[in-house]
Amino acid sequence: MSLSIWLGSLEQGLLWGAMVLGVYITFRVLDYPDLTVDGAFTLGAAVAAQYILLGGNPWLAILLALLSGAAAGLLTGLLHTGLKVAPLLSGILTMIALYSINLRIMGQANLSLLRVDTIFTRARDIPGLQTFGPVVLGLLVALVVVLVLYLFLQTELGMSVRATGDNEQMIRSLGVNTGVMKLVGLATGNALVALSGGLVAQYQGFADIGMGIGMIIAGLASVIIGEALVGSQTLFRAIMAAIVGSVIYRAVISLVLQLGLPATDLKLLTSLIVVVALAFPLLRQRLGLRSLRLRGERDAETGQCEQNLSSRRG
Repeated sequence: MSLSIWLGSLEQGLLWGAMVLGVYITFRVLDYPDLTVDGAFTLGAAVAAQYILLGGNPWLAILLALLSGAAAGLLTGLLHTGLKVAPLLSGILTMIALYSINLRIMGQANLSLLRVDTIFTRARDIPGLQTFGPVVLGLLVALVVVLVLYLFLQTELGMSVRATGDNEQMIRSLGVNTGVMKLVGLATGNALVALSGGLVAQYQGFADIGMGIGMIIAGLASVIIGEALVGSQTLFRAIMAAIVGSVIYRAVISLVLQLGLPATDLKLLTSLIVVVALAFPLLRQRLGLRSLRLRGERDAETGQCEQNLSSRRG
C-alpha cells in the first residue's frame, strides 16, 4: 500500500473515531442497544452540508451537527423513558423517522461540497500542510473528543451514567434518576455520531442520504477490535481502544479494496469482521485453556517419568 492510502486510512479512522466513541457510549457504557446511529450519522452530515451551502461557517456547521445528533438521541431516550418503548424499537423508530427528516434538510438525496470552503480545504491551505493537513486536523479533533469525553465520564454526572449501564437497580436505589441518565447517555452518544457525520461530509466533499447505512455495524466492529488489541481495563484505555479500533478497521477496509474486492461487498466484509472480532475472545480463551491442558498433560507425563526413574533406582 502506498503512503497516500495509509494516510487516507488514518484520516478516515480518526474522523470516524467520534462515531465509534458514540457507539461505545451507548452500547458499552450505557448498555443500550441504540440503532439511532445510522440516522444520526446522516443527520450530522446533512445539517453540516446544508449549513455550509447556505454560506455558514464550516466550524459552526460541526457544532450544529453535534447539537442535531444530541436532539436525535434525546428523541430515542424519550421514546424509551417516557413512552416505555423497548430500547431496540425506540432506536429503530428514530432511525426511520430520521430518514425523512434528513431528506427534508437536504432537499435532495445528495449534496455536493466540492466547490465550497470546508475545514479541510482550509487545512490544506496552511503552508507545509498540503498533504498532512487532514491528518493533523483529524488528530486534533480526536484528541479534543477523547479528552472531553474522558473528563465528562469522570464527573459525578458521567459516573452516574456509567453506573446506570452497570447496575440500573442499584444506582436507582441510591436516588439517581436513571431515566435522566439514559437521556444524557443517548444524547452524548448520538452527538458524537453526528459530529463524525459532519466531519466526514466535509472530508469526502458530499453528504448522501445513504451514507449512514451500516454505521452501527462498523462502530461495533471498531469497538470490538480496539478492545481486543488495546484492552478495556481502565476508562482511558477503553476510550483509546475505540479510536485505535476505528483506524485499524479503516486500514483493513482499504487493504482489502486494494486487493481487488468490489466496493459492493463492503457490507459483507464488515459483517465478517464483526463475526471474527466477536469470536476472537472465545477463540483466545479456548486456545488458552487448550494450551494449559496440554501443559498439564506434559507436566503429568514428566512427573510420571520421574516417578518411574526413581522407582527403578530404588
